[in-house]
Amino acid sequence: MKLAVVGGGSTYTPELIDGFARLRDTLPVRELVLIDPATERLELIGGLARRIFARQGHPGLITTTSDLDAGVADADAVLIQLRIGGQAARLQDETWPLECGCVGQETTGAGGLAKALRTVPVVLDIADRVRRANPDAWIIDFTNPVGIVTRALLKAGHKAVGLCNVAIGFQRKFAALLDVTPAEIHLDHVGLNHLTWETAVRLGGPGDTDVLPGLLAEHGDAVAADLRLPRAVLDRLGVVPSYYLRYFYAHDEVVRELGEKPSRAAEVAAMERELLALYGDPALDEKPALLAKRGGAFYSEAAVDLAAALLGGGGPSVQVVNTLNNGTLPFLADDAVIEVQARVDGSGPTPLSVARPDPLYAGLISHVTAYEDLALDAALRGGRERVFRALLAHPLVGQFDLAEGLTDRLLAHNKEHLPWA
Repeated sequence: MKLAVVGGGSTYTPELIDGFARLRDTLPVRELVLIDPATERLELIGGLARRIFARQGHPGLITTTSDLDAGVADADAVLIQLRIGGQAARLQDETWPLECGCVGQETTGAGGLAKALRTVPVVLDIADRVRRANPDAWIIDFTNPVGIVTRALLKAGHKAVGLCNVAIGFQRKFAALLDVTPAEIHLDHVGLNHLTWETAVRLGGPGDTDVLPGLLAEHGDAVAADLRLPRAVLDRLGVVPSYYLRYFYAHDEVVRELGEKPSRAAEVAAMERELLALYGDPALDEKPALLAKRGGAFYSEAAVDLAAALLGGGGPSVQVVNTLNNGTLPFLADDAVIEVQARVDGSGPTPLSVARPDPLYAGLISHVTAYEDLALDAALRGGRERVFRALLAHPLVGQFDLAEGLTDRLLAHNKEHLPWA
């Protein structure tokens, strides 16, 4: 099979390459095309990718191109991992919201809206070109904000699935704490992208005994430390929230922290420079240890498993994905995009039934879904008023003056990427 990676010049890409190489029996890739307009970076990544394949004895061909249409031609699946505006735009997303006393983060709050506005039109253009080249190709979206981007793709009728590494990270963490294999862990994972809770941890599969209460009793301190939340919060909730929930549960504390230390964007930019220098070493033929600090842990394994299921490798499987609600959460519209366990096969994902979330979680899910409705409308149609409405609807904003100030800043910092601004 042929796979194409749009954004193949990302410093994340060697993680993906390593997964393709190690799991070649699961996903037998004949040709892998890395596509990116940044040709210098692309050649560094492509060279390392070929060396990784060679070291691990993978027979697949790796090619690079800046020509999107040529790269996606005949591809069975296209993986999209983009950052419009690069780390410079991310730095802005993490900085200007703090001027209004709001969290600065690239997927949550006002910064997340800015990223969605920059990203959705570009991804839709790519998807249209993929469909013209090969209407049967699957699109797997890693590009944040995954929920909004996936919703845009599905609204436009594309064969698309969104993927995030939060669930697989929890699966691996819980497996290590319980001293079992990851395959033995089934999560009752429910919510929206970057707004999810693990409401049960089952050994075996759906419907098996929930071991979450015992896991929290024995290992709650370790889990809480990873989430940077007090142990008492987990004990009171009785569930494990995604670490992105800290932006909601401890918003003011996070804002203070962000104002006192270098931004994550600055840290990542420095790390990327070091990684690119490493990637240029012709003796390097494996992903460097530094890449683990870049983020995206286990996303290569999640991507391989998802692509294999969609393309018929090894039959259907159960995975956490972003897909249409279609009645799974009855308090949301069918066309909302949710992040839950789903049965995935060649026809796409089918969400498994989930218990109705507690109102404590269902309320926030509904609230953020309403914001995502407005965010997508602003991304598709533009306009200051649509941006303002989306910000006013966001639970981390919600005040008229705040939304006004954030709207002005968002538009001022993103004029280069928003033709209508």
